[in-house]
Amino acid sequence: MKLCRTNAEWRELQNALGDRTLGLVPTMGALHAGHLSLVQRSQRENAATVVSIFVNPTQFDQADDLDRYPRKTELDVALLRDAAVDAVFLPTHEEIYPDGFHYRVSESELSLRLCGAHRPGHFDGVLTVVMKLLNIVQPTRVYFGEKDYQQLLLVRGMTQAFFMDVDVVACPVVREPDGLAMSSRNQNLDTAQRRLAPSLHQVLRESTDTESAQTRLQQLGFDVDYVEDFKGRRLAAVQIGGTRLIDNVVIKEHAS
Repeated sequence: MKLCRTNAEWRELQNALGDRTLGLVPTMGALHAGHLSLVQRSQRENAATVVSIFVNPTQFDQADDLDRYPRKTELDVALLRDAAVDAVFLPTHEEIYPDGFHYRVSESELSLRLCGAHRPGHFDGVLTVVMKLLNIVQPTRVYFGEKDYQQLLLVRGMTQAFFMDVDVVACPVVREPDGLAMSSRNQNLDTAQRRLAPSLHQVLRESTDTESAQTRLQQLGFDVDYVEDFKGRRLAAVQIGGTRLIDNVVIKEHAS
């Protein structure tokens, strides 16, 4: 497995890979089984797979959230080596933002709804860093989980709007045995919060409408940002003790 820390190092490796199909799994590290499912999908569908690890500061709307985001780079690299990944791209802030984020990608409709309404500028940071990674790595396919469903739709829309030659592959949510969607942020939950967290998925799955789902989540002790139905899914974002959780389920009447 090759480690690349600069764009120049990646270009050198890319030249060595030649014309083989390439899958990219973009991450912010603190890897878990959900990330590995994306890696495995990429390995099935491509001749080579690269995982990027970059905690992107421009998508955090609160400094304390950025500070609390778990960082376990050495463990992540060891995990990816065991998973037989071909390369790991570990760029510095200066490599990704030589312009200081003066140039950015903005979307003017979907990015202002749902999570975007509660996290101003979040999706500018997401779309900008994804475009940069796609332009650097130039993969055949890029892999995103459906847990961040709004992000998935926005990235796919961006690649289409800018005629980018990459397939955006959606992968199913990977859950803990109790139903909690796997997330790096789950590591920030204390014992009581972790016990409560799976109720988010349970309520979304069992609720008949958004109003009853929001009421039930509030009764359970969640601070609810939103519960909304969008494109055949019921999406929600909640907070427990400063940790933000998102999830979504297919609405039964749209399941077919």
